[in-house]
Amino acid sequence: MELNVLVSCEYSGVVRDAFIELGHNAMSCDLLATDSPGSHYQGSVLDVMDDGWDCMIAHPPCTHLSVSGARQFAAKRLDGRQQGGIDFFMKMINAKIPSIGVENPVCIMSTVFRKPDQTVQPWMFGHMEQKATCLWLKNLPLLVPTNNVRAEMMLQPRSVRERIHLLPPSPDRWKLRSVTYKGLADAMARQWSDYIIKQKKEAARIIKSAPEIVLKNSSGIVFN
Repeated sequence: MELNVLVSCEYSGVVRDAFIELGHNAMSCDLLATDSPGSHYQGSVLDVMDDGWDCMIAHPPCTHLSVSGARQFAAKRLDGRQQGGIDFFMKMINAKIPSIGVENPVCIMSTVFRKPDQTVQPWMFGHMEQKATCLWLKNLPLLVPTNNVRAEMMLQPRSVRERIHLLPPSPDRWKLRSVTYKGLADAMARQWSDYIIKQKKEAARIIKSAPEIVLKNSSGIVFN
């Protein structure tokens, strides 16, 4: 069964391609052009969010939300940048799409909205690095680690296991920090698509096994 999947605020194509590799119709969306050839809408996700998706994986910008930038919070509250980030995050989680996963680092949404359903690390999915990723989920299960390499990772120097955190300042630093790890993307694609397909098949089974379907029009007339 093919699913229609929207991956919002993704220029890398990593999550999009993980779903495509499983045979799904996935499209990434970002204000930037995609770094990886494939189905991509360059523009606002709000333009395409209501196009009949089964699932959306959202990566809303964390620049004004992440606790790593707490020193600038006062200024960002005053000029409205932080509220803008909060509003956009909430548009993602409240989208009219059956299944949604919103990803962000440790950020103020844990208090402004609610605590994340799950916090995952790259080392849970085969990458010997540390980078906490919080997940807020709607009609999606918690991810199950696929390849826990934490013990091996802890044998590595801090410069290796915290590579992303220790990146020096550069014009592309924010882009490098935002890319989803392939192991995590594969887990999202496999586990979440399997869950959604199972739900769809169960719903179809229930409808098929029902002895009759009753439709009621606005006049109150019942059709069997």
